[in-house]
Amino acid sequence: MRRSLRTDRSHTHSTHRAAQAAAVAVIAGALTLTACGGSDDKKSDDGKSGAASGDTAGSGGSVTLPKLDGASLEVAAVWTGPEQANFKKVLAEFEKRTGAKVTFVPAQDPIINFLGSKIAGGAPPDVAMLPQVGAIKQAVEKKWAKPVGADARAQLAKNYSQGWQDLGKVDGKQYGVYYKAANKSLVWYNTKVFENAGAKEPATWKDFLSTAQTVYDSGVTPVSVGGADGWTLTDWFENIYLSQAGPEKYDQLAQHKIKWTDPSVKDALTTLAQLWGNKNYLAGGPDGALQTEFPASVTQTFTGGDQPKAGMVFEGDFVGVNIAETKAKIGTDAKVFPFPAVGDKAPVVSGGDAAVVLKDSKAAQALVTFLASPDAATIQAKLGGYLSPNKSVANSAYPNAVQQSMAKALIAAGDDFRFDMSDQAPQAFGGTPGKGEWKDLQDFLKNPKNVAGTQAKLEADAAAAYKG
Repeated sequence: MRRSLRTDRSHTHSTHRAAQAAAVAVIAGALTLTACGGSDDKKSDDGKSGAASGDTAGSGGSVTLPKLDGASLEVAAVWTGPEQANFKKVLAEFEKRTGAKVTFVPAQDPIINFLGSKIAGGAPPDVAMLPQVGAIKQAVEKKWAKPVGADARAQLAKNYSQGWQDLGKVDGKQYGVYYKAANKSLVWYNTKVFENAGAKEPATWKDFLSTAQTVYDSGVTPVSVGGADGWTLTDWFENIYLSQAGPEKYDQLAQHKIKWTDPSVKDALTTLAQLWGNKNYLAGGPDGALQTEFPASVTQTFTGGDQPKAGMVFEGDFVGVNIAETKAKIGTDAKVFPFPAVGDKAPVVSGGDAAVVLKDSKAAQALVTFLASPDAATIQAKLGGYLSPNKSVANSAYPNAVQQSMAKALIAAGDDFRFDMSDQAPQAFGGTPGKGEWKDLQDFLKNPKNVAGTQAKLEADAAAAYKG
């Protein structure tokens, strides 16, 4: 997942409360599991949704789908590489069960701009996977998005917590089906590096910096940062800010009810500078980090034998997709710990991708119904590098104990999490390469001493975007 959707949709977060200790405890206690194997959590959806009018195809699963022989659909998403390939297998199952033909359309960030050009040309995709909450609202405001039908809503009510349902609503009406979620509060590490250095998993930010020094002293650069992709830098900031400033301030800043010149932002940037300001701690230094794209930030941490380019990399559960492109095995060569607590509690930041109907049809509604069911999510869960907010997916569907732990923690959190802040913002501020928050934090990575200047720039960009 990643790189999610943006637009001021603060009302969708009214149900989200502070990340509670129970959810954090599940993550902290479970993520270091190394044994592969299944779970006895077999919870699954054995109900049937009402089928669309007309004949139905044989389901072979928990959801009944209509026969769609001769129908054609286009689905647009920004996913590439293994993420795209795995989603295409989900679409193939939909084709098999309905007779429809589905074409995947590769989109570019920002996806709203991509969709705008398609719509202007009279050829919008039938369904788009929108990776920011704000983009759903933007698509509704532009009158592009169509409400999801009764069958999809029935699947959502049965399989999703209220918080995840509400994230897909605009003015109380359901437009988005959250198919993919991300736990964006994780740090992955090379176990061989930690063993050689005698390093331990840190629980606090102070311990994290000590661990970084221990790894550095062993001869390996501690942290890999994918600074060429500005969204990774927003995730760094958000985890520190949520833990240090707390959930109420987080919500206020996400909605621009407080300014980026607020002292709480100064505190978070100052904390972040403790890492970014030490060039010895970053693979390639700040300049190297700014030239490193996210996938490379992961793979360079898990290649190179005893001398990888870094010992740790921060990002969400989807890092597993990139680790799979190396020889490293999750749970043995690659392990993970929760983002360290800066304040009283470790943060729980989530992201997600939602399916939104742009061309209303029986086939498009059937696809979003399928994506809201455990049938679709279970297919991609088994392939790895994926988490579903669908609570009816059996935990045993995930391919290893690390991913099973992350999935269990996500479901256990219920509504007690915070959604990615930049993904809540207007796209011009929180979701555009080379602009707004992405660019401002890239500039801060280059010069972490410039806290006040960074705050001023962030506030100027935010004020302009929220007015627009």
